[in-house]
Amino acid sequence: MQRFESVRALYRAQAAAAGGRWHALITHHGATLLEDDADAVLHGYSVQKLAVAVAVLDAVDRGVFPLDHRVEVTADVILAGSGIYDLQTVWGDRVTVANVLAAMLLVSDNTAVRLCGSLVPALDINEILAAKGFTHTRVEPVGNPHRFFLGVTTPREIHDLLSRLVAGRLLKPGTTAFMLGVLRALSGYHDGIRRVMSSAERERVAAKYGADWEDDFASRHEAGIMFDRAGRPALVFSLFADRLGDVLNYGATHPAVQAHAVLGRALMDWTDR
Repeated sequence: MQRFESVRALYRAQAAAAGGRWHALITHHGATLLEDDADAVLHGYSVQKLAVAVAVLDAVDRGVFPLDHRVEVTADVILAGSGIYDLQTVWGDRVTVANVLAAMLLVSDNTAVRLCGSLVPALDINEILAAKGFTHTRVEPVGNPHRFFLGVTTPREIHDLLSRLVAGRLLKPGTTAFMLGVLRALSGYHDGIRRVMSSAERERVAAKYGADWEDDFASRHEAGIMFDRAGRPALVFSLFADRLGDVLNYGATHPAVQAHAVLGRALMDWTDR
C-alpha cells in the first residue's frame, strides 16, 4: 500500500547503511507493512529464547509444573555472557520458574537457558514447537538431553510466534500475560528499537534482542510488538540481520543496532498517527 512506502523506504535506507543481509517482516493490525526475505532460516541467537519460553510456559499450562516450582542454581549450570546468575560468584539459590523465565527474557540470561533445559528437555521443546505449527524454529540438542544450543528460526516464524502470543492463541491467559509483562518491562534491553523513546513509550513495546557472530560476521536481530496508546497491539516486527561487520561490538553504536533505533522511533510515530 502507498501509505506504507515511507516505512519501507526508511527500512531500505537503514539496511543499506548498516550493511550485511537483512530479513524482515512487519505487520500493522495484520496488514503487511514490510516483508524482506522473511523465510530465511537463520540462527536466532537470543531471539530464540522467545521459543524456549513458550515451550516452558506450555508445560506450565499443561500442569507439568507451576510457575512457582523451584530449581537450584548450581555452579555446573552457570554460563558466562549476558545475564545475572553468573555475576553472583556463589550459587545455591533455589529460584522459581517465573524467576528463570524473567531472567532469560528480560536480561537474556544464558544460565537461564540451561535451567529451562532442566525443566523441559531439548527434544520436548522441539516437539512442543512442532505441535504449535512451527516448521523451522528448533533448539539444537546435544549429548546431554537437558542441554542444547539455541538453534534456528525464521523472521516469519518469530513474527508468527509474537502475533499468536499477543492474540492469546499460543498460551493460556495467565502465562500470556506473564510473558508479555516481562518483555515490556522497563529493565529490559533499550539499545535498539526502544532507544529513542520515552519511558511511557518503551512500556508499549514488548521486545527481544539477539546478537552473536560466526565465520567472522556478526548478526543483530530484534523482534517484538508495539501497542497503541489505548494498550491494543498494533504492530508486530521481526528484524534479522546477518553477514554484518563490527563483529565484537555488542553495544548501541553497532550500525545495525543504530538502524533498529531509527526504525523503532519511526514505527512508534507511524503507529500513533
